[in-house]
Amino acid sequence: MTLTMFDQFMSPMLYGIPLIALALTLPWLLFPTAPNRWLTNRLLTLQNWFLGRFTQQLLLPLNVGGHKWATLFASLMIFLITLNLLGLLPYTFTPTTQLSLNLGLAVPLWAATVILGMRNQPTHALGHLLPEGTPTPLIPVLIIIETISLFIRPMALGVRLTANLTAGHLLILLIAKGAFVLISTMPAIAILTSIVLLLLTLLEVTVAMIQAYVFVLLLSLYLQENV
Repeated sequence: MTLTMFDQFMSPMLYGIPLIALALTLPWLLFPTAPNRWLTNRLLTLQNWFLGRFTQQLLLPLNVGGHKWATLFASLMIFLITLNLLGLLPYTFTPTTQLSLNLGLAVPLWAATVILGMRNQPTHALGHLLPEGTPTPLIPVLIIIETISLFIRPMALGVRLTANLTAGHLLILLIAKGAFVLISTMPAIAILTSIVLLLLTLLEVTVAMIQAYVFVLLLSLYLQENV
């Protein structure tokens, strides 16, 4: 069977069982756990410092009611970063390149923020659909446009994460194949291509972390509008 560049994004199967569940469970086994003593190791101290700084910056614009989401946002951030970084290793599968998974994360969390706003302050939540001072003839059109933009938000969250990771993986694959083909005919060009591949891999590590942060940041902005 002829393989294509997109076969790397297919969920691996073993005896007809999809292994995406294993790929989603593995990151939680890699995190260090807190010991039953006062003094901790450097890795756990670094992890706690990172989570503290991230939570502080993320919840800064939110009021006290939004601080209840701190644990969820921090866990989701670490989870997405780990999945994205593990997917850059050779012979691994990246679950976050699957649009179904990203939408499965984005839609319930976005819906939770909307339902929270409708329950606590329905007038303010519905007020986002109609900007203040809108001319009367434009009211129906603007309500339709704002409603469509509201429902596009979870789609944008999932598609943004999927597209950025998929594009990065495809670019790495293309450059790696080019370096492999050129190594026997033009070694100098192959070395330059390998350097570009290394720099691109470092860039993809940064993109993997930034995209996880952007995903959670946008969710916190949606929450800010409804609390």
